[in-house]
Amino acid sequence: MSYLCGMEPIRAPRYARHRFPAEVISYAIWLYFRVPLSLRMVEELLAAEGILVSYETVRQWALKFGQGFANQIRRSLPEPKDQWHLDEVVITIAGEKHWLWRAVDQHGAVLDILDQSRRNAKAAKRLLRKLLKKQGIAPRVMITDKLPSYAAAKKAVMPNVEHRQHRGLNNRAENSHQPTRRRERIMKRFKSAGQAQRFLSVHDQVANLFRRPANTNAAAHRQSRTQAIKIWAEVTGLAAGF
Repeated sequence: MSYLCGMEPIRAPRYARHRFPAEVISYAIWLYFRVPLSLRMVEELLAAEGILVSYETVRQWALKFGQGFANQIRRSLPEPKDQWHLDEVVITIAGEKHWLWRAVDQHGAVLDILDQSRRNAKAAKRLLRKLLKKQGIAPRVMITDKLPSYAAAKKAVMPNVEHRQHRGLNNRAENSHQPTRRRERIMKRFKSAGQAQRFLSVHDQVANLFRRPANTNAAAHRQSRTQAIKIWAEVTGLAAGF
């Protein structure tokens, strides 16, 4: 990160009226969404670099800039593939059971998430409609577990899409919940449905950007990571990566 190395800080227009320069703000947001750290841990890491900023300020930065960064990342990445894997997992928010619905493509890139209080056909329809609106096109095939709600929703929303229901085929979507579980533990559970939706909407897109492609060697991984850092720099308005 150039600011930490003593170089002249960048003053991008989107960070106008902020006391800290672009490098510090974007680095703090990257730490929070990319690395499984709490806000207080991010505060300590920044303090170790000589940057004295409170965890509450980091939280405000994440709220102000996070979704905008996520939207730009989505536009910067290749189009998702034509196979959707859908799954839902239970999470507890303020003592109440919620269901986090998630869709990924066949390579594990997260397409979208939706926090809902129900696990029924109506909830499944909401997810499918949101996916169609966001992706702009229906998939070639949809893969789910054997929850009947998926079949009912597919019939109503995407009747011409092939639907495969088998628990063993849906490991891709089930595995995509693991990073959420880690963050849920570190954050000592989400405080509200809105917080969960806001955080994960950004978290999953940042994870997509820095996700290591499957079956790649070390050289290909380094090249992919370099490209991800370049895109992050462009998204956040930095002249160079950190």
